[in-house]
Amino acid sequence: MPRAITLIRSSTLSDVAEYAYAATAPAESRLIFLAGACPLNEDGSTAAIGDYAGQAAKAVENMREALAAAGASLQDVISTRVLVASTRQEDLGTAWKVVRDSFGEHDVPSTLMGVTVLGYRDQLVEIEAVAAVLDS
Repeated sequence: MPRAITLIRSSTLSDVAEYAYAATAPAESRLIFLAGACPLNEDGSTAAIGDYAGQAAKAVENMREALAAAGASLQDVISTRVLVASTRQEDLGTAWKVVRDSFGEHDVPSTLMGVTVLGYRDQLVEIEAVAAVLDS
């Protein structure tokens, strides 16, 4: 299936970042704006309490479900914002590694942010995303 996303890299920017610096989608693509994917279990309880990697994995799993419901997959994501409730860079790095590894070769433009608090009790990670698909 053809993809709508084109990832853009620049030889004049640092290659230390593990993501493309920009992405485009053609005018005929359908954009999908996802609410922040939270690490919630089906019963509404918070998964992996106290575990940044575990919560990142659950948030990615829930993001996959939301994408599938919209007719998309991780490969259709055009950008992400990863929110981590911590002031410690290593906690942000722990969550980021899970998210980054989930995308594999599809290294979409991303922002990683430390925040004070997130919306659910014991929540440490949330992932926002935008996707683009070409409907046949």
